[in-house]
Amino acid sequence: MRRGYTIGLVLLFLGWWLSSVDAATYYVRPDGGTAAQCTGQADAPYPGTGVRQACAWAHPFWALDRSGNWKIHGGDTLILAPGNYRMGFGAPNTRWCSRDYPWDCHLPPLPSGPAPDQPTRILGDGWDRGCVKKPRLWGTQRALQVLDLTDTSNAVIECLEITDRSGCALDHCKASVRCPRNDYPFGNYADLGLYAEDSSNVVLRNLDIHGMAWGGIRAGRIKDWLVEDVRLAGNGGVGWDGDIGRRSSNRGTLTFRRMTVEWNGCPESYPGRVPKNCWGQETCGGYGDGMGLARSGGHWVVEDSVFRYNVSDGLDLLYVGVDYPKSLIELRRSMAYGNGGNQFKIGGDSTVVNCLAVGNCGFFYGKSYARKMGPVDSGDHCRAGGGAVAVFLGRGDTASIVNSTIAGQGWALLDAACITKDFPDQPSCNGTESLTLMNNVFQGYQVFYLDYKRLTDFVGDGDPDNFTSSARVDYNIIHKAEVSSPTGPNNLFENPRLENGAIHVFDGHLRSGSPARDSGLPVGSVSGLVPGEDIERNARPVGNGVDRGAYEYGN
Repeated sequence: MRRGYTIGLVLLFLGWWLSSVDAATYYVRPDGGTAAQCTGQADAPYPGTGVRQACAWAHPFWALDRSGNWKIHGGDTLILAPGNYRMGFGAPNTRWCSRDYPWDCHLPPLPSGPAPDQPTRILGDGWDRGCVKKPRLWGTQRALQVLDLTDTSNAVIECLEITDRSGCALDHCKASVRCPRNDYPFGNYADLGLYAEDSSNVVLRNLDIHGMAWGGIRAGRIKDWLVEDVRLAGNGGVGWDGDIGRRSSNRGTLTFRRMTVEWNGCPESYPGRVPKNCWGQETCGGYGDGMGLARSGGHWVVEDSVFRYNVSDGLDLLYVGVDYPKSLIELRRSMAYGNGGNQFKIGGDSTVVNCLAVGNCGFFYGKSYARKMGPVDSGDHCRAGGGAVAVFLGRGDTASIVNSTIAGQGWALLDAACITKDFPDQPSCNGTESLTLMNNVFQGYQVFYLDYKRLTDFVGDGDPDNFTSSARVDYNIIHKAEVSSPTGPNNLFENPRLENGAIHVFDGHLRSGSPARDSGLPVGSVSGLVPGEDIERNARPVGNGVDRGAYEYGN
């Protein structure tokens, strides 16, 4: 073996070994001390006297030096005990902050870990025991964000509650709700829970981010993220904002599991923590998506998640694939209901399997907490027509919706169109695009915002871009919808006999006499998309065959 090659291997091993040995764990707890009093490297209270004691710090800001930079290094772990931690101007160890620009008084970007298997971690105590009680980080004095992952890779953020102590929202049209922006003191609010850009190999897990002045998370130019058991709720503008400016596209695989995204665009009150002052785009100038992006690439996987009661769209992945052909979306075992616009909105190549979309897009009408969304015809109720599911295809894209239950009171159960409808700078569709609909249950209703009788369309305007065909639209149940697009011979146009078919208390489980029972295509059909389980992870089939829709009867 060559001597230089041997030396290289030795140096590589030494680098790995040193980074492993040097990784340290630090602790924060409310009864800890300052950085002078405690080393931060023991999970113990400050004893009351002495310096450099083996005890925890009293606040995350004691993990910073006098200039506001991290003292911890890449690969280290910071564990926070349950408690309330003020995050912003006026918190401990903030002499590096200024009241002239207190919005910059927040934790700096977390240092990157040396490798994906050696991440830098911020954890709530109990992260490995079910995360029963999360430490609460609450933003104040107009802090731009509570946590910052700018240029951070190889990191884990887990078992934290992030919020503020104000019911204000940025730029709200109602003066008493609008966050003050001109003069100090600004109040106990922060704009965002977490901000990220140019960040890869990040895990967010067991986070509750709620009540922020604008958004729960703003993240762009990210790659290979895993987001699990995260709740984004009651944020003034949006739950997840994927638009960070001119270039916001993402890469790699972005996986979201067991997310709950709710009540965004309805600023959460304090201390009551209930949604209030919901504001729409047309009447009040708000935003209100549960999750929305800018133009993006990437492979998006959303599983076992819920998007509900957001003022505009629930899950808006329409921009995926715009400028980035052959991006991919996989949506499985997820629900969306009660959102003011589309429940699911998807672009690029996509598959939707075992999902529930209930387009009761008039949900907010008449609610005392949604007066700033205007009358029935304001455009805020059933925004953009309120199609339950919107599927936009780029040139050559394919989309499939299989074993799902879709209901709606907007203009269409499915809004299917070429991406050029919203993005005229994109290549036009050329007839190679396709939309496959198999084993589904579709339930229509009277269009909410019309004052004359008109049922919702099955496919909006009868599929003007000719994405469907009778061979690709079959083995569905289609009830109370206007059908003027191709359908195959095995579709049923009769009552699916659901557990509760009323739009605002919809329950898509099947009743015993449902024609959806045992009448669908078998597991593995439709190029393997017909699943061997249902939306609740119960096995399929039960009985003589697979049931149509998201739910398998008899489990």
